[in-house]
Amino acid sequence: MVNSRDEISKTQKMSKIAANLTVDCQISRNFVDYTYAENYMAARAAQIAVGDSNELIWFVEHEPLYTAGTSAESQDLLMPKRFPVHQTGRGGEYTYHGPGQRVVYVMLNLNKRGKDVRAFVAALEAWIIETLAAFNVDGERREDRVGVWVKREPLSLGKEDKIAALGIRLRKWVSFHGISINVEPELEHFSGIVPCGISGHGVTSLVDLGLPVTMTELDIVLKLKFTEIFGGELNMID
Repeated sequence: MVNSRDEISKTQKMSKIAANLTVDCQISRNFVDYTYAENYMAARAAQIAVGDSNELIWFVEHEPLYTAGTSAESQDLLMPKRFPVHQTGRGGEYTYHGPGQRVVYVMLNLNKRGKDVRAFVAALEAWIIETLAAFNVDGERREDRVGVWVKREPLSLGKEDKIAALGIRLRKWVSFHGISINVEPELEHFSGIVPCGISGHGVTSLVDLGLPVTMTELDIVLKLKFTEIFGGELNMID
């Protein structure tokens, strides 16, 4: 869990630094083509870097696909012909995106927020964890595993499932890519990869945990927690 005093102080500092910034917020209602999303993020990040655009958080869903981060190992792609596979420049390994999963692409200017990658990643983790907490889900981070995890009953078995992932890329200290939270995706689709290179643990979702949360309900909390953790004022755009 993001609970060390150092990590908490870093995220609080980031929020204070960005208190006066305006962050655009866009929610796409239809499925977004992944290649289009990558190109759009790169172009927007370039505009942000030179001061021509506001920062942006972009809420999307994709049709089923796998993405490979810069650390992806070929043996972790178990079913290469099942869904389209996209090689991407974000950090991390293989992950799945698909309907029922909220993906939020985060284009923030760390030149204005403090050039601290560890603090930025800790803030992203805190954003996920605080959002899940609003639905009474105890999300936790692990030092040896990427993502946010939940313990499953019975606790004595030590079983943990992944409910959210994150992976970012920085160019000129502007971020793109971002986070994903499983609302109600088809969990069996994760079987085509070793998610984030981690075997021995499962994958879950809010609905799988018995919580009939809608995407709209999740989005409301994500927006609220974003301003609490990252600061700034959200400007909703089409």
